[in-house]
Formats: sequence, structure tokens, C-alpha cells
Amino acid sequence: MPCNEAKAARPVEEFLAHRPERLATVLSRLRSPLGDSAAMNATKARLLQLLEGTGLPVRCWPASLTSANRTAVGLAKSHTLDALCVGPLGSGAGDTIVRVVASVYVFASTGRGSYARTTPDRYGFPRLLRPRRKRHQGFASGDLVRATVLKGRWTGVRTGRVSVRSTGRHSVATPLGRFNASHENLRLLQRADGFAYAWRIEAEPNSSNKSVEPPERSS
Repeated sequence: MPCNEAKAARPVEEFLAHRPERLATVLSRLRSPLGDSAAMNATKARLLQLLEGTGLPVRCWPASLTSANRTAVGLAKSHTLDALCVGPLGSGAGDTIVRVVASVYVFASTGRGSYARTTPDRYGFPRLLRPRRKRHQGFASGDLVRATVLKGRWTGVRTGRVSVRSTGRHSVATPLGRFNASHENLRLLQRADGFAYAWRIEAEPNSSNKSVEPPERSS
């Protein structure tokens, strides 16, 4: 086009220096750089390079083909099943999915608490004073405990992360909810290490695809 030939390799600021209104319009339409996407792509490229350096077989697969694989074998949408469907599948590739797990182990970063000595309200004024000790009755917030509840709605044996109180009546968070229990009914399973651990039931096979037999679920 004539305008491209006239501009050549000159910067747009130089080419439109005599047309400030047009220059402002062009600059306003420029896409802002996607810094987060660039950082993620660079991280993925570096991770791939390191994994290939181990000598183990490494597969890279676009999201569209992963979705096609998952649909072809009749699996539901989840992070773990997506990872299972990466790579060529089918008789031509020699690979297939014959079994999937019924539950998965999930862990999440929770940190190691806060050094703040008070909790402010929405206006910034101190609302309560936190105790200086992080451990009470042998427990610290974030510990994995097993609670034996003898009566009430939560009767039974429950496992979860504990949030301690100086009164000795601690709060235990489980996948089904949160309840309070005395420290006398708690047993320590693991000290807090900055992560929360839990079991999650894996997604059921996708029943919308009737043309394929989904893989077997193992316990």
C-alpha cells in the first residue's frame, strides 16, 4: 500500500509527526503488551527445556487437541484428566487410556501465618489483639489434625486443618465445613508446613458422549 511504502521502516511517531491528531488515534489503538502472558510463555519454554534435559519422554500438546482427546475417550473436564489426555491417543499412536483414578490428592499453598499483632477493621483501627504465641495446647494454626467428636452435628472422626485459639477450643476446617472442637479431642497428624492437603473425588466420566466407552475408574 502507498502509506506503507511511504512509511518504510520509520517509527510511526516520526512518520505522523506533522499529523498529531492522527498519531494520537493510532497510538490509542495499539494493544498494550501482555506482560503476564509473556511471562507465562517464557516460563513454559524454560520448563520444557529443563524437562527435556532429563532425558525422559516429554510431550507438549495444544489445548484444542487435549480437549479433543478428552471428548474422544469420554472423560469429564478437570485438571487431572486434562493432563492425562495430553499427547497422541488412539490406535494409530499406540496409546490409550484404560483406567482413571476415582480420587485425587490436592494440596494448596497456605503460607505460614502472619506476623501482625493486631487485626484492623475496615477503617484501619485495631479490632483485636493477637496473642504473641503461635502454639496453644501443642497445636498451631495450619496443623493437620484428626478430631474425635462425641456429640452434636459433627459426631464422628474428622480430619482437617486447625485454627488455634488461646481458649483451647480450636476450629477445624474440613471439606464438608468448619466446626469447633476442644484440644482434648484433637490428635496431631502433621505439623504445618505451609500447605493444605485434602482428598477430592475425581469428576465422573462424561455421559454426554454415548459413542465411546469411558475408561475404568480405579479406587
